[in-house]
Amino acid sequence: MAQFTFIYRDGAKTILQASSGSVMELATTNNIRGIDGDCGGVCSCATCHVHVPPDFMDKVGEANEIEADMLEFADEATAYSRLACQIQISEAMDGVHFEVVNS
Repeated sequence: MAQFTFIYRDGAKTILQASSGSVMELATTNNIRGIDGDCGGVCSCATCHVHVPPDFMDKVGEANEIEADMLEFADEATAYSRLACQIQISEAMDGVHFEVVNS
């Protein structure tokens, strides 16, 4: 089981645990504000945009080409942007933080 911290713009945090699925599924199932997943996780809406702090990028990995193309249209995209629907949960990701862009 891996533990994840979702950090909102106001500094509030929510800590959740999971062992499988996508980060978007975890977030929407647990009502994380600012992660809507309107497209259902098919990388076509960017309503699950998160920033991954630099210290955690090695654990999460880089966006693939399709995700990077979608992020070009996202507000506030940075080198540390990811779509939560494209991040698959694994034990190796234990302790990762996600900054919720639309919170």
